Amino acid sequence: MKRGELNPILQNKKLLMAITTLIGTIVGAGMLGIPFVVAQAGFLYGSFLIIVLGLAFLMLNLFLGEIVLRTKKPHQLTGYAEKYLGKNGKRFMMVSLLINGYGALIAYLIGEGATLHSIFGWGEPLYYTLIFFVVTFLIISRGVKTTGTMELILISLLFVVVGIIGLLSYDKIQLAHLAGFDTTIFLGIVESLFGSGFTAFLTSAKNLIFSNLGVFIAPYGVVLFALMGSPAIPEMRQIFDKDPKQMKKAIILGSLIPMFLYIIFTFIVVGSIGYQNFSLLDANQRIATVALSIYTNPTLGLFANLLAVLAMFTSFLTLGLALVDMYHLDYNFKRSYALLLTFLVPLTIVLFDVTSFIAVLGLTGAFAGGLDAILVILMYWKVKKLGERKPEYQMGKHKVLGIILIILFALGILSQFLY
Repeated sequence: MKRGELNPILQNKKLLMAITTLIGTIVGAGMLGIPFVVAQAGFLYGSFLIIVLGLAFLMLNLFLGEIVLRTKKPHQLTGYAEKYLGKNGKRFMMVSLLINGYGALIAYLIGEGATLHSIFGWGEPLYYTLIFFVVTFLIISRGVKTTGTMELILISLLFVVVGIIGLLSYDKIQLAHLAGFDTTIFLGIVESLFGSGFTAFLTSAKNLIFSNLGVFIAPYGVVLFALMGSPAIPEMRQIFDKDPKQMKKAIILGSLIPMFLYIIFTFIVVGSIGYQNFSLLDANQRIATVALSIYTNPTLGLFANLLAVLAMFTSFLTLGLALVDMYHLDYNFKRSYALLLTFLVPLTIVLFDVTSFIAVLGLTGAFAGGLDAILVILMYWKVKKLGERKPEYQMGKHKVLGIILIILFALGILSQFLY
């Protein structure tokens, strides 16, 4: 081993930590919301959407990785936005982070209440939400942070649980449950093609798709929320320290693994439950693990719910601390005011029952994910001209791809006003 080179074992450890950091940031409440929205539209379409948006976010994460590597001084997303897009860029990135942060905190409060209620079965979900709120508020007010080791353990357990769910549910999976509006529309289009001629086929296809457009748009925001992980990229750069040669590999693996995890998990849950059973549940019972506990093996549901509680718990602490630190350190608010700003908004929305778990995931994903993606693309084009150092990997200019993605994400944001 040459002088200055890292030990291969240490290199592998850093690679694993970086991959885990990205996976841990991506995988969270969004995974628990995907099965319901996919069940309605259909598994094939849902899988297609996960793959397409997943590959889009893979590219965006690689773009952001190059931005980080081309910049000498470390920043978080708002810092990079200010450096390459100016004050307005920083403001828009802040809006994206606030929407994402508050939306996630609201989803976790609702999700924890519903999940804990499913486990204990006593009282109302709101009681458990309030207990969870008090516990996390006390922890965050003391500044106690979750560790990377805990994140690694929970992610490992997540894969184990998905495997166990698959083993215990394989005989309960019904292929009919996997068919949704995508199958109905496909069969209708095929029937019109062979029965009425090509002109009638085109008219029928257009009418069928546009009359059900809301169904196909519904999964978009939730899937987008489940794939967001850009705040982890600057953290990954810090993990690799002075030797970020494996940054690209870590981003690729950390971006692809959640895609396949979501598809497998969704196949198991949707195949076991089906849209008709999902639709019989209350809005906040449509969380995947809660639905599993109702319709499948109670022991399996209990185990899955416990893991969901722990995963949302650590994510809530991480996001809560990040918002408090942002207000306190970046905007110089007193810590007490920072705590108040962080917790008052999500608590008020939950207490007044303004939204549901799935709805908040969809809105947050479409707005925050779309805005974040557009800003990353704009920063990427700028950093190609203004970068301060040669990066360890380089992507192409991707002008055409960037324009296509900006249009798609802008349409995704617009769709939330129309449907």
